[in-house]
Amino acid sequence: MKYSPHNYQTYATEFILKHPVSAVFLDMGLGKSVITLTALFDLCLDSFLVRKVLVIAPLRVARDTWPAEIKKWDHLNGLSYSVAVGSEAERKAALMQRASVYIINRENVQWLIEESGIPFDFDMVVIDELSSFKSYQAKRFRSLLKVRPSVKRIVGLTGTPSSNGLMDLWAEFRILDLGKRLGRYITHYRSAYFQPDKRNGQVVFLYKPLPGAEEAIYEKISDITISMKAVDHLQMPEQIINEIKVSLSDTERDTYNSMKNELVISLGGEEIDAGSAASLANKLSQMANGAVYGEDKRVFRIHDRKLDTLEDLIEFANGKPLLVAYWFKHDLDRIEERLRKLHIPFYRMDKADNMERWNRGEIPVALIHPASAGHGLDLQAGGSTLVWFGLTWSLELYQQTNARLWRQGQKADTVVIHHIITEGTIDERIMTALRKKEKTQAALIEAIKADLEVTK
Repeated sequence: MKYSPHNYQTYATEFILKHPVSAVFLDMGLGKSVITLTALFDLCLDSFLVRKVLVIAPLRVARDTWPAEIKKWDHLNGLSYSVAVGSEAERKAALMQRASVYIINRENVQWLIEESGIPFDFDMVVIDELSSFKSYQAKRFRSLLKVRPSVKRIVGLTGTPSSNGLMDLWAEFRILDLGKRLGRYITHYRSAYFQPDKRNGQVVFLYKPLPGAEEAIYEKISDITISMKAVDHLQMPEQIINEIKVSLSDTERDTYNSMKNELVISLGGEEIDAGSAASLANKLSQMANGAVYGEDKRVFRIHDRKLDTLEDLIEFANGKPLLVAYWFKHDLDRIEERLRKLHIPFYRMDKADNMERWNRGEIPVALIHPASAGHGLDLQAGGSTLVWFGLTWSLELYQQTNARLWRQGQKADTVVIHHIITEGTIDERIMTALRKKEKTQAALIEAIKADLEVTK
């Protein structure tokens, strides 16, 4: 296929070429892969500034998306690549091939650097989904940081740079510029830009930015960072966010409140308890959805309110395909049980052939888990309505899942995203948290948004 880049795509490619260290925050659907590959072709085969590139990406994206993009575009003909995923033997064989671009999934970064026995002689690294390196305690972060000084060029790509707030940025930029802009130590970053917000005794578990910190951080990283939003550069459909409230009965409410206030409930002769704040939040999320796990993953049903609402949404859709996001395994089981009773065909979006059938409009209800299918899937051809049956605290997974439908190539004028919210439960807290995080991230994107006027 002939590549006719938009102005913003040319701008982004030139930015990568001119900046040995670059952070490219591209909204979903803007074509970050072809933008980057165009730069890699120039660096490897035109200017010869780069000999060997390592692309790190989520598994499905590494295995499917990057190879497909290289094969798709005519102007990339000649750019050799090797995909290092699969078994250890398959990965080693792929890494031993002669190529310009080597593609590996992020879970195997530590293996490559510390266990494979293969010299890390890449002179350029591309991190697709830079946000997956936001944890400075993660093994992949520590491993990559060890070899980072030997890398001459590095590109960080993401659409969600600060999904959990500004604190995420430190690790991401530590990998990119070795601490030049935000400091070499997280403790220094915290003390410079944040103050303790919530604590348990002497243990601080949440920080909030100091006055003026956001602007200062954006200014620090602005010279190597560009950002672009899809709505600024593409004809995007209207996105409608809809919250559908469901109410618990008095008995169901009492059960929920017992867990919330006493950290324990008795169901079916079994006591179910939450031993920590994280466990409590998890149990309350399950109960808001309609069931909760006991010992040995035994499932106790609490209510069917969300299932009833999902049934209504399917009926109201009148044959229009629905993409349904679930979170817990018992959510999936109960949704599938209800759909079978209604004789409504459904498929899980965990296989390539099911995704193809969805995009051909052959699947009335598709079930998707954000953690396994949030990145790299083009599902916009199959429908324009997404239902969040169960919510996630992760802004990154939330936005990426929404972007499976709300993206370039969507034929519908409007994409509707429904959220089934159980009133008076943790669902409301999660939605509030997502909105607040989105404001922080939107401020970052706006602050360092690329000005393309000069290229027009």
